[in-house]
Amino acid sequence: MTTAVIADDERLLREQLRARLAEVWPALEIVAEAKNGAEAVALTEQHRPDIVFLDIRMPGMTGVEAARAIAQLPVDDDDAEMSASGDGPPWHGPEIVFITAYDQYAIEAFEQGVVDYVLKPAERERLQLTVERLKKRLAERGPDQAPDVSGMQQLLQKLARNMNPAGAPARLRWIQATVGSSIQMIPVEDVLFFISDEKYTRVQTATLEALIRKPIKELVEELDADTFWQIHRSTLVNTHAIAGVTRDLRGRQLVSVRGHPEKLEVSRSYAGLFKGM
Repeated sequence: MTTAVIADDERLLREQLRARLAEVWPALEIVAEAKNGAEAVALTEQHRPDIVFLDIRMPGMTGVEAARAIAQLPVDDDDAEMSASGDGPPWHGPEIVFITAYDQYAIEAFEQGVVDYVLKPAERERLQLTVERLKKRLAERGPDQAPDVSGMQQLLQKLARNMNPAGAPARLRWIQATVGSSIQMIPVEDVLFFISDEKYTRVQTATLEALIRKPIKELVEELDADTFWQIHRSTLVNTHAIAGVTRDLRGRQLVSVRGHPEKLEVSRSYAGLFKGM
């Protein structure tokens, strides 16, 4: 049985797509519906579908951002005989289909063939073509092959740039992090600070601590510099979370953070951020 997740912030459009899919692909099982991008990522990790239909312009986490997160979800080992759920072949990630209003740049990118698209509202004839492409792609992949993740990530980066009307670099809005044995999507505004060591970067919010492999150098380039200040070569702090700055007996500046007892050291290179302290 081929399975799918549908994600769209508009309920009527989800219902319409489900109805159209039932017409052109009766054997397809819709295992879950998501109202936003973060929910789509969580439901994809939970249900491990063969296909994910993503509205490209959802509020909060967009379809493009969700697709990038989905492409990084952990998959089954190639030599696994069964999926983690125990009722099917190993899962290597889903095929992605974007649901979109007309966007010339996006459609030109989709024509590369790494992912597919359906225009809103979903018409039977166009959806039938998408279904035929999906069936062919799934058949060519076989049970032990993954989608073209590298090509997908390149395409998604291009789409992210094309969707940014100001032409400025797209800012990171979600952190995909490991919390225990699960993956969680953390809004960047909830992050109090990032601290890196040689291998991992700790993501600290008021309620949880998580780990990512992205170094501080990359985070500096992807986060809003007005919101996240680098105060040490290994530390970024959310300016909205700064409660105050004090000096210890050695003259070091220490940043106090609202919602967390830890004090963050300011290195000499960044002491100018807090002049007069």
